[in-house]
Amino acid sequence: MTVPLSILDLATIGKDQTAAESFAGSVAMAQLAEKLGYRRVWYAEHHNMSAIASSATSVLIAHIAAHTKSIQLGAGGVMLPNHSPLTIAEQFGTLATLHPGRIDLGLGRAPGSDQNTLRALRRDPMSSDSFPQDVLELQGYLSGPTRIPGVEATPGKGTNVPLYILGSSLFGARLAAQLGLPYAFASHFAPNALRDAVAVYRREFKPSAQLDAPYVIAGVNVVAADSAAEAQSTFRETLRARVSLFFGNGRVFTDDEADMILDSPQGQHVGQMMKYSAIGTPDTVLEYLNEFTAHADADELIVAHQNTGVEGRLRSVELLAEVAGLVRV
Repeated sequence: MTVPLSILDLATIGKDQTAAESFAGSVAMAQLAEKLGYRRVWYAEHHNMSAIASSATSVLIAHIAAHTKSIQLGAGGVMLPNHSPLTIAEQFGTLATLHPGRIDLGLGRAPGSDQNTLRALRRDPMSSDSFPQDVLELQGYLSGPTRIPGVEATPGKGTNVPLYILGSSLFGARLAAQLGLPYAFASHFAPNALRDAVAVYRREFKPSAQLDAPYVIAGVNVVAADSAAEAQSTFRETLRARVSLFFGNGRVFTDDEADMILDSPQGQHVGQMMKYSAIGTPDTVLEYLNEFTAHADADELIVAHQNTGVEGRLRSVELLAEVAGLVRV
């Protein structure tokens, strides 16, 4: 690989699996990623999704950090409009104090949920409009000076937790460029604006105290397996699981039912969401990722290893590390 590799762990709860088993799998993945030389592991805030266990993102990061030694860990991301900036500053200031130099904070403005869940979160539907101001307020708590006179984050103040702007549109690209922050594009599930957003970010970037040159992280799905047939079968299982997640309303479809939905016009959108996916044996995956790096004009790739089972995800993590030449710790 010509760029560093990182991992986005969706903390997937597989079929007939519990959240506790998902967390055990996340610990195992982070420990393996640390051993194999991946740069960082991020966890995303999602709510009311029965197959994703990372809703309490900062708590999960704390658990993983306590079971690893050196790998970077962070949010990819925290949906800031769901929270007060002070609360997030205190949470990630605590993490950074307990695990110095290891904590990242990626920030998004989407709800990470549906409209009913948004109301359950007590979120103001208009709160995303203040996202740029909230980012600056949060930055003030962590790196100073505070933007709210007389209010400091304890812990948090002076921890200088690095901020990243997450996005899937030109809005996030322009904000990251204006603030001089790294930009992570969610191309693993929202591929359409990737190239335009990265171009805008690089063109409009202004250096800051945190970053002196543009830095782009691009998301991509990976299914690396010992055979091409196994990889394709695993990817199909992943698509079926997404059908149940998006259309099931608590129901798990049979394989035949999921395939019928995937073949429908509405279901084809699920496949389109995963447009950027490297699927196959390690050499095939590596070739795809190198081409994708150039296509995305990325400085780093963050990989979502797609597999409905923990062992399959760990095997994909291992196979990619080996073929990419990552340096074991």
